[in-house]
Amino acid sequence: MKQISFLFFLLPFALSAQQKKMKLVWNDEFKHSGLPDSSKWTAETGGHGWGNNELQYYTKGRLENARVEHGKLIIQAIKEDYENRKYTSARLVTKHKGEWQYGKIEVRAKLPRGRGTWPAIWMLGSTTPLKWPDDGEIDIMEHVGSNQGFVHASVHTKKYNHVQHTQKTDTIYLNDCSERFHVYGVEWSADSVKVSVDRKVYFRFANEHSGYAAWPFDNKMFLLLNIAAGGNWGGQKGVDESIWPQRMEIDYVRVYQ
Repeated sequence: MKQISFLFFLLPFALSAQQKKMKLVWNDEFKHSGLPDSSKWTAETGGHGWGNNELQYYTKGRLENARVEHGKLIIQAIKEDYENRKYTSARLVTKHKGEWQYGKIEVRAKLPRGRGTWPAIWMLGSTTPLKWPDDGEIDIMEHVGSNQGFVHASVHTKKYNHVQHTQKTDTIYLNDCSERFHVYGVEWSADSVKVSVDRKVYFRFANEHSGYAAWPFDNKMFLLLNIAAGGNWGGQKGVDESIWPQRMEIDYVRVYQ
């Protein structure tokens, strides 16, 4: 018993030493008010379905869809007629402003709820032009409102992707993901991708060293934050038109290397 107690006494110090090996290299704590910081985020725009038959138009420069207030980034999807679409929302990306090869990203967020909502915290390869899925995608968090509480992590590559039904994925259940903030994280290296919630890893993808088709994750990658309305997955059980507006709140984004 004394030996076990001693090990537990040492454990916090061991973890602290390990964490100190990584340095904060990029972050947004959302301490201002107004539009998202344009030195860190680009708002992508359009209403072409985004490859998933999504229903929203992603806007730029509208506080209704993306704003910082009270120390939080708010991404809000609204039911409204706009540019021939029935919904608006925001899709913020760090491309050309924050791109990383390996490291750890943590995003503390509270998710929307309701049938038809499809929020995501994810990454894409920074190649130009991007070839999907060949250049890689890491889904740190996806939540489909028709399946409340089930949070998904996935990777997509040329060899492993949802179009071929070969994607590598896993799920964790968080009954309070729309009421409380959780820390959604990814840590990746030349050997593996590990996705976590509240720093507990629940999805792992290892580099099988078989080539680019299976492992494009030596690319630099950038971060995306968005809420889609409907779509092939988000709207597979329809869209509840009575629930809008819906928001994802982000407390911070932190990148360590």
